[in-house]
Amino acid sequence: MGRGKYRLLGQLLLDMGLVNEDQLKSALEQQQQSGNLLGRTLVDMGFVKEDDILKALGAQTGMEFIELDKMELDDAVIDMLSAPLAKTYRIVPVKFDGESITIAMSDPMNINALDDLRFMLNKNIKAVIAREKDIDSALHKYYDSRDESVEELLGEIEKKVPLPRLLETEGEIADESVLQELASHEPVVRLLNLILLQGIRDRASDIHFEPFEDEFKIRYRVDGILYNITSPPRDLSLAITSRIKVMASLDIAERRLPQDGRIALTIEGKGIDLRVSTLPTVFGESVVVRILDKSVVSLSLDQVGVADDMKESLKKIITKPNGIILSTGPTGCGKTTTLYSCLREINKIEYKIITTEDPVEYDIAGIIQVPIRSKINLNFATCLRHILRQDPDIIMVGEIRDAETAQIAIQASLTGHLVFSTLHTNDAPGAITRLINMGIEPYLITSTLEAVLAQRLVRVICNNCKEEYKPSTKELKEAGILPGDPEAKKPFFRGKGCVQCNKSGYKGRTGIYEFLIITDKLRPFIVKRSQTAHIREAAKDSGMRSLREDGLLKVHQGITTISEVARETQQYV
Repeated sequence: MGRGKYRLLGQLLLDMGLVNEDQLKSALEQQQQSGNLLGRTLVDMGFVKEDDILKALGAQTGMEFIELDKMELDDAVIDMLSAPLAKTYRIVPVKFDGESITIAMSDPMNINALDDLRFMLNKNIKAVIAREKDIDSALHKYYDSRDESVEELLGEIEKKVPLPRLLETEGEIADESVLQELASHEPVVRLLNLILLQGIRDRASDIHFEPFEDEFKIRYRVDGILYNITSPPRDLSLAITSRIKVMASLDIAERRLPQDGRIALTIEGKGIDLRVSTLPTVFGESVVVRILDKSVVSLSLDQVGVADDMKESLKKIITKPNGIILSTGPTGCGKTTTLYSCLREINKIEYKIITTEDPVEYDIAGIIQVPIRSKINLNFATCLRHILRQDPDIIMVGEIRDAETAQIAIQASLTGHLVFSTLHTNDAPGAITRLINMGIEPYLITSTLEAVLAQRLVRVICNNCKEEYKPSTKELKEAGILPGDPEAKKPFFRGKGCVQCNKSGYKGRTGIYEFLIITDKLRPFIVKRSQTAHIREAAKDSGMRSLREDGLLKVHQGITTISEVARETQQYV
């Protein structure tokens, strides 16, 4: 059942007399800012009740609305779904008539969940709608005591799933029917669901599936650090890899070439995007699943760690009618997230905003996002050239990789567009040198570049086990502080390690920043093609804080540790 046949929810609510034109218009504007679903926005604004939305959605999709909180469910029906499956898809089985299972869900648009269930259970699925809080209560009531562990599932798989011995590269199994059968075994499906669910609960950014000669490792990357989880048997690698490839719509019989795919899931009520990358190795395919979870990534300048004084200056610059704003730093330091946060800040109905990205990581309501497709020569420069014909006000270019892209971005700025982009440079002043080295004339840089924001990510101290302590002389010196400095007398904090942070002492990450504003004092240095060090000194004289200085502010505020700041800023004092 496709969405195209449904009447738009807003129109349906108007027809039912539940909202008026002004309320709907106001909610649509708020939705564009927040990115939330229209129904949730209308409820949050107090225009309608949740039950009204659910009944409208029922009329829209042909599903019945039920009072799940008034029903007592049979254990035999509950047992038809495993705990990870029910919690992953946020669904509750309420009835089985011998042929069809009736499933209660709060999001009737989650058609993928119903399709997955039909495939995994090999039964007809009928869906009904229930309140979100009633789904939560039922999951807690019926499934908390039924939670499975990886160890239990592995024991079940050893008994139920016939696993072929994996041979060396020359003896690879390439029979698609065998791989399809392996991938569709219910215990394998449940195991992968559990691994994905646990990774998302642990706030992992990536899950690594790594085959070696005698073992099959699975690791989560949490806050930038890799952690092992219980390893399945070596022979299970083919089944798990095949299941991932089926979910990502990849060629499961092709095990000699790298492949990339995407999986869209709704897990525990959250939209999750999984990016899948496979790489053939000596002992099978290595798979990395990148988890793009909107609820974990804070697409807001108030939450990414920008200090108040810096945020005030940044907000003034991003509201200018034209110019270029660059975000710099190494891969994985949060540059794109910061740019998304800037776009969210200025995403208003009167502006047309277009981005070109490789790949598009997060969907933002109200913004047109174009993915780069290198296989058909749709690169940043080509894409940017065509974007300019779409009458945009604001443009985001995923990365300036070459002189051609830089030139087009500058021309876009000169013709009245505000342009956001990223560069791979170590610090903010280095971005200017990089543009000059690309062949961009200094006078063009001074007339278009408004600001450069360099950044790093540091781990945040776990609030549950935070304590104040006195760092050693060695720790102070690593951060460039002498024991007698006034800086050494300020408070320092660390995490002792507890269950909530897996004994690491850290939970979450935040940014440290270096914000370079192109002022009249700096322009002569750019025109003279001064060295990066001289530009840096001039920027500091104009009030720029270095990465390390911004990091130390967060150290004394109890946000991060001195060792984290020292590790991320060793060469950028």
